[in-house]
Amino acid sequence: MAKKHAKIRLFVEGPLASGQGIVLTKEQANYLFNVMRLQTGANVLLFNGRDGEWLAEVAEAGKRTGRLAVREQTAPLRLPPDLWLMFAPIKKARTAFIVEKAAELGAARIMPVLTRYTNMDRIQIDRLRAYAMEATEQCGGTFVPEVTDIQKLSDVLADWPEDRQLMFCDESRVALPVAQALAQKTGGKWAIVIGPEGGFSPEEVEQLRGMTQVTSVTLGPRILRADTAAIAALTAWQSVLGDWD
Repeated sequence: MAKKHAKIRLFVEGPLASGQGIVLTKEQANYLFNVMRLQTGANVLLFNGRDGEWLAEVAEAGKRTGRLAVREQTAPLRLPPDLWLMFAPIKKARTAFIVEKAAELGAARIMPVLTRYTNMDRIQIDRLRAYAMEATEQCGGTFVPEVTDIQKLSDVLADWPEDRQLMFCDESRVALPVAQALAQKTGGKWAIVIGPEGGFSPEEVEQLRGMTQVTSVTLGPRILRADTAAIAALTAWQSVLGDWD
């Protein structure tokens, strides 16, 4: 019942447990007390990506500072499947969209990669991590996916874990449809790789197709933008091998 009276969810860095005090940052205090107009005694839902979701009460409220008192757990930590998403960065707003939706759809790790035809090699990783946190905050999640530093795709593939399967969204259309390709597979450690707007280079395609861990799939007869392809691939994988049952 108490949860219904807490409309605001907030990500915090510190540990969460009954009786724990949370000292707010200047930005958090401004949001809660100046923007949302909360007062002492108001309820807030907290999560840190490790301890689940907790109900807290505003113990002190100021314009630039404040303190919350943690009361009780309202939801346990729910981990997503062990699924990574690798994608080539695109325009700023569309890259942010990929990160936000990947967090909502249940990616455990989000990995921007440089490919031969990537046309955006300078991205603000801190901002992408903030987008992942904000998406989790808004959609009621309790786990925040890791957003890694950008790496070259060829380097990532050269050091690929032997026990992690990789779904390669092959634009050549010679692969099986995604649902059919995954039908005989099992869950566990997986990753998805999405190409840039210009597609993968022949060398990258050859490297991917030569890996025993790779399952090549097609996302259908239509040409998808990179951000649409990422969402379609995550959705298809989750519906067959993920936790959507």
